[in-house]
Amino acid sequence: MQSDLFSALNWEDALTLLRDNRLLRDLDVAIARFLKQQCPGARDEVLLLAAFTSNQQASGHLCLDLANSELHSQLWGTNPPQELTTLLPGKPAEWLSLLQASPLVSRDGKTPLVLDGSRLYLRRNWAQEVAVADAIAQRLLTGTDLPADTLREPLGKLFPESGGETNWQQVACALASRSGIAIITGGPGTGKTTTVVRLLGLLQSLAMDAGKRLRIRLAAPTGKAAARLTESIGDQVEKLAVDASVRDAIPTEVTTLHRLLGTRPDSRHFRHHPHNPLHADLVVVDEASMIDMDMMACLLGALAPHTRLILLGDKDQLASVEAGAVMGDLCRHASEGRYRQDTLDFVKATCNTDISDYRETTQAPGTALAQQTAMLRTNWRSKDSPGIGELARAVNEEDLPRARKVFQQYNDSLHRHRLNSAGQQLEDLLLNGSGGHDGLRALFQAVHAMPPQRDDFDPWAAALLKQLTHQQLLSGLRSGPYGVEQLNQRITRYLQQQGLAPEREWYAGRPVMMTRNDYQLGLMNGDVGLTLPLLDEQKQEPLLRVAFQLPNGRIKWVLPSRMDGVETVYAMTVHKSQGSEFRHTLLVLPDAPHPLLTRELIYTAVTRARASFSLLEFGTPSVLDSAIKKRTWRASGLAQRL
Repeated sequence: MQSDLFSALNWEDALTLLRDNRLLRDLDVAIARFLKQQCPGARDEVLLLAAFTSNQQASGHLCLDLANSELHSQLWGTNPPQELTTLLPGKPAEWLSLLQASPLVSRDGKTPLVLDGSRLYLRRNWAQEVAVADAIAQRLLTGTDLPADTLREPLGKLFPESGGETNWQQVACALASRSGIAIITGGPGTGKTTTVVRLLGLLQSLAMDAGKRLRIRLAAPTGKAAARLTESIGDQVEKLAVDASVRDAIPTEVTTLHRLLGTRPDSRHFRHHPHNPLHADLVVVDEASMIDMDMMACLLGALAPHTRLILLGDKDQLASVEAGAVMGDLCRHASEGRYRQDTLDFVKATCNTDISDYRETTQAPGTALAQQTAMLRTNWRSKDSPGIGELARAVNEEDLPRARKVFQQYNDSLHRHRLNSAGQQLEDLLLNGSGGHDGLRALFQAVHAMPPQRDDFDPWAAALLKQLTHQQLLSGLRSGPYGVEQLNQRITRYLQQQGLAPEREWYAGRPVMMTRNDYQLGLMNGDVGLTLPLLDEQKQEPLLRVAFQLPNGRIKWVLPSRMDGVETVYAMTVHKSQGSEFRHTLLVLPDAPHPLLTRELIYTAVTRARASFSLLEFGTPSVLDSAIKKRTWRASGLAQRL
C-alpha cells in the first residue's frame, strides 16, 4: 500500500513537502502534529487526511468528502506533480477503512476527527453543522396558532389583487407566519425588503390585536448591508398599509450580526448564547448568503426557543468567505418549490392562490424546510435596468449565447471593454468615468470643495460617501496583476501622476475598507470610509479624518493614526462587495481562466450594479465563458441532515 517515495519519507517530511508546495498550511501541519502527540500510534495516512481536512476550510469546505467524484482535485489542485500525490497512498475506500479503525476518529464527536458516512470533519465543524441542523429542525416544529381565516383579510390588504399572477411576496408572508423559521430568497429587485416589511406589519398587527407587542430585531452580516437595509426599510415602513401604532412598533434600524449577538473584544464568543438568549420575539437577518456555518451556529444558539427567525438572501450569490454555504444548502431546491398538499391548501386558503405547479413529486419530495421557503420570482426593478436582470439570468442559467447577445442588445447599460495590460485604459475609465457616470476625478474635485461651517461637514461627508458608490471596480482575485492589491497600487500611482493624490499614505480622497472588526471604534470588517479634510474648530484649519457612515446614518470621524486594519479600496473583491450596491459596477477579468472565477462570482458582480455594468477583459471572451460554466461547490452535510 505504501509507495517507494512515501516509504522513504516519514510523515513529518511528507507534511513539510506538502506545505512547501502550498497544498497544506502551517495550521494544517500543526493540527496533524498535535494529533500525533495525542495518539502516537496513529497511522500516517490518518494524520495526512486530518491535515487535508483542516486545509479544506481555506476553500470554504466544512469536511473532506471521500465519496466526492472531484476528490482528487480537491486534495491536490489542478496540476500537481505526480510525486506529491504519492505521498498519500491508497484509495478512498482504503482510507475509509483506516479512519473507521483509528482511535482519533468517531461518529459521535468524542474524538478530534468525526467520520459521518464518507465525510471526514474536524470535531468543531461537525458539531456546528449538527447544531445548526438540530436548531432548524426544532424551529420547524414550533408552529403558530394562527388559523388561515385570521390571515386572509390582513394579507389581502397588504397585497392588493395582482392581476391573476401568483404574488410570491404574499405567499412568502403567509408561509413565514406559521412557523418558527422561514426563508425568503430571490434575486435583486424581487422585493425582499418590501416583503419582509409587510410581513413585520402583518405579524405586529396580529400581535397588537391580541394585546401583545413583538420585540423585533433586524440584522445583516456587514455594516454596509446593515446601512443599506436601514435606508430602504425606513421608506417602506412609512408606506405600510397598517395603523400608525403598528408602524411605530416596527424598528427601522438594522444592526450587524456581531453587534446583535454582543461582541466580546479579543474573544470568539458572544454575549448572547443558549444560556443568555436575545430578548427578541422575531429576528430578521438580511443578506443571509454571507453567513458562514460558525456565525449561523452562534445566531441560532443565541435565540430563545420562542424567537421566530426570518432569513432573507439570494441563494445564487457567492457563498460566505468562511467555511460553509448555509444559504445555498437551505435553499437548494427553492426554485422547484416542492410543496406538500397541506402547504398548497394553506396558501390557497390564505392567499387565494394556486401554487400546485410547484408541488412535491415522488422523485422530488418536499422537506419540512421546503414548506417554509419561498422564492420571489418577479423582478420589479427590471423596467429600470432590464439589461442587468437579463445578464444575471443568462449567467445563472449558464446560457453563454444569451449572455453574449444581452451585451449587444442592451449596450446602453452593459459594456464589454477589451483592455491591454500594458496600457492605461483601465485607469482612464476609472478617472474620467464611463457609461454616463462620474469617475474619480469628479470625486476628488468634490473632496476638495470643503463646506465653510463645521456643522455642514457631516452632510457633506454623507454625500461624498454616497458619491463613492456611484462607481466601483471589482475583481474576483486578491493577488496577482489582476487582483485588488495590485489594481489599487496601479490606480494610486496613476492618481499621483495626474496630480490628484500626493505620494504619501494618507491623503484627502483615499477610500479605505476595514479589514478586521474594531470593537472599540464600532467599525466592522468590510466597512468603507473616505479620507476627508475635517475643519478643526480650535485651530480653524482642516485636519485629515476618515469618515464612516454607521448603520443608523450617523457619520463617524476617525483619526487615520488610529486605524491599523484598513486597505485602499479603489478596487475591492467581489466577496467584499456583497451587501453593497453601486450605480456603475466594473468587473476586471484576467487574461486567463482562474479557479476562483465561477458562475456565482460573475452573478454576484453583475447584481451589484443598479444602473450599468462594465466587463473589463484583459484576455479573450473565453475567460468569461469558462467562469460561467464553473459552479461553486462546497463539501457539507447540512442539506442531507435537513
